Parts: sequence; structure tokens; C-alpha cells
Amino acid sequence: MLLAGVVTVLMAILLYVLGPTLIPASLSVQGTKVYFADRISTAHRKIIERFNAMHQGRIEVIPVDLPFDKFSTNERKELLARSLRSRSDKLDLFCVDVIWVERFARWCEPLDQHFPPDKRGGILPIALQSCIFESTLVAIPLHVDIGLMYYREDLIRRLPDAAAVEERLSASMAWPEFLALRRRLGYRGKPYYVFQADEYEGLVCNYLELVAGLDRTALSSNRINLDSPAARSALQLLVDLVHREKASPPTVVDFDEPRSYRFMLDNDAVFLRGWPNFVENFRTTYPDTSRLNRIRKAALPHFQGMEPTSVVGGWNLMLSKFSTRKAEALEFMRFLETKEAQQILYEYEGFLPVARSIYADSAYMGAHPDLAYYHSLLKRGFHRPSLVDYTRISDVLSHYVRLAILGDLTVDEALREASRMVSEKKVLIK
Repeated sequence: MLLAGVVTVLMAILLYVLGPTLIPASLSVQGTKVYFADRISTAHRKIIERFNAMHQGRIEVIPVDLPFDKFSTNERKELLARSLRSRSDKLDLFCVDVIWVERFARWCEPLDQHFPPDKRGGILPIALQSCIFESTLVAIPLHVDIGLMYYREDLIRRLPDAAAVEERLSASMAWPEFLALRRRLGYRGKPYYVFQADEYEGLVCNYLELVAGLDRTALSSNRINLDSPAARSALQLLVDLVHREKASPPTVVDFDEPRSYRFMLDNDAVFLRGWPNFVENFRTTYPDTSRLNRIRKAALPHFQGMEPTSVVGGWNLMLSKFSTRKAEALEFMRFLETKEAQQILYEYEGFLPVARSIYADSAYMGAHPDLAYYHSLLKRGFHRPSLVDYTRISDVLSHYVRLAILGDLTVDEALREASRMVSEKKVLIK
């Protein structure tokens, strides 16, 4: 059955495609309904059920599900933007990728008075960085993410010094040693390092991690310098991984995260660039769980003499400026920031918490050692540039970086054309 009153453009499209997710009838209440759009996971449902039970008769959060298997990230972004452009009051609270905040700020409620500085101290500072636009708090982080590497423990343990190798991988191995390790493993003719190089944001993350690893100043808050030596060396490494080193399979140009994860598992690749919830997401769907049990986490490789680094990702909460239920939506936002809700997100879905109280809880961290490792990686993470037109720039960048990896353009040609399109504010037509 359809939820009564859900009639905005966004809701109409969603209802046509899959219908909204409903809270169990036993928890249905009379009260102010708050519509919350996100990819509704098991953890989301548990949090919503708990909040609704606590506020029974007064507030009922109605989830609007935007699952990744039905909507790409870009489709999700456009659905939300279309609803907000219509100034509809039927969407109250929604989740955005950290790189969308600047684009959506014009349609959202400023949050400074609702979350003053003394109330933000409980949130990880690096997670809050992506929530500020033009000196105004326009979003609150829901969960954070960090780029990292996975490896097959059983393959590494063939080496006589496996323990020492794993220790260096955990801290971050320099690229020359990392590539030499392939020869030690005798992994010629087999996939060694898998990354995502399809034409989408995942490729941009892979690329910018390398740029930042060479020169953080090439990425500033208001531009990406594609004319820098770092930009060229970073792209040359991605090209060389496929063509000169033959460490990465040519098929990476067709990989997003799920395809790359499955390829690693299916083809016994040694290493994979990914995000923290890879194993958790595949454990219920991948047929050979024994392979998942051999997967371990490591830091991404770094350039010789430089500091290791990783892209910070995640999803932020934003409150529609057109909502007529702001007070009730804010109550739910505050609940999502609590230690209780943040622990549910991590324990059920592997989403990294933004609540500092969790990382300060020695007993909890002792029971979840992986979280301590993620926290150490976050301390050296960086955000992509904060740009209103970031999506346009990212589309251009992913297109030309992929063409270079394919071998259709040289590194210099790809960066020159990408730089021209960015500076002339051209839009890539796909």
C-alpha cells in the first residue's frame, strides 16, 4: 500500500519504481509524520523503529528508501534535487554524499542555531568539515568513510617474512616496495591490484588520493589544479599500473565498487582499493564465505618520502528549507547523532560512527578492534575540494582519467583537455 499524502515529484517517482519502505504496522502512530530519504538499511530501520517507539503519539519517521540496486548515486542526487527545486514540503530530512553539500545548501535550513559550536564537540571534527558552506553549518554528518586497501591474508602468508610484510601494509607500504612484492609472490599473469576506473566518482577518489599523496596544495577548497606535477604523476601511475606494470587488469575501466569487489573474490586478486564495509556487505550475498574470511585491511600505498593519505567520504544529513515539520525532523537528527544510534549504524552495517564518545569508549573499542584501525586512518584523511559545481568537474575528470587508463589519450592529452573543460565551465555530454 502507498503512504497517504506522498505526492511530490520525488515521492511519485519512488512509489512508481518501488514504493516507500514502511515501518511495521504495530509501530504506526498518530502524530507528525517526518519523511526521511536515504538508502534505508537494516540499521536505519532499527533506529527508526526505536525513535518512533520513544515518540509514539507525537512523531513518526517515515523512511523513503533509495536503494543502490535501483538508483545510481547520480540518479539519487537528481531525484532529491528535483523534489527540492519544486519547493515541496513533503520531504523533510534526507542524506547526501559529502560532496553534494555545497550543491544542496541553497535548498536547506541553516543549522547553526540548532547545533551551536558547544553542541558539536561530540562529533568528529573531520566529519564536520564537509558540513560547512560559506561559514554556515548546513548539514550534520550521519556516518563517515575512509579509503583503504584490502588484501588476501592467505596469499601474503606464503612469504617467509609475512608478519613483517603485514605490519608494513597496515602502516602503509611505499609504492616501489608494494609493486616489488608482486614479484616476490610470483603473481605474474594474475590480477594483483584492483581499483575502480569506470567513469564515475569512485575513479575520481582513486585519482585524487594519489594527487594528494604527492601534493596537498594541488587540491584546495576552491579548485583542483590539473596543471600541477602531482596531477600528472598521479595519472601516470594509474596508467602504468595497467599498461607498464601490468599489476592491474585492463578491465578496471569497467569497475565500480561492487564489480571490483566481486572480481577480487572471483579471481584471487591479492589487493583491492575499497571502503570499510566491503566484507560486511558481501557476507550475506557472496556464495564462498571462506574467501571473505581471508580478507584483511591495510592502508593504501604511499609515494616514497611522502605521507600516506586517503579520501574521506560519508553521508550527511540535511533539513529541507521547505519542510513544515522542522522541529520534529530536528529531534530525529539529534537522535541520529547519539551514541546509541551511531553504534547501531556500525554494528549492523559497518558504517563508521561520527560520535567521538564511541572512540573514547575503551571497552567498546576493545570489543571492535577494526574501528580503532579505521580511526587511525581517518586521522590522515582529506576531503575532496568543496565546490558548488564539483559534480560537473568530477564528471569531466572521471571521463578523461578513464580515457588515459584505456590508452585512448596520453596522460598529457587527457589532463590538458580536462583542464580546458573545467576552466571554460564546459559540461560533459554523455
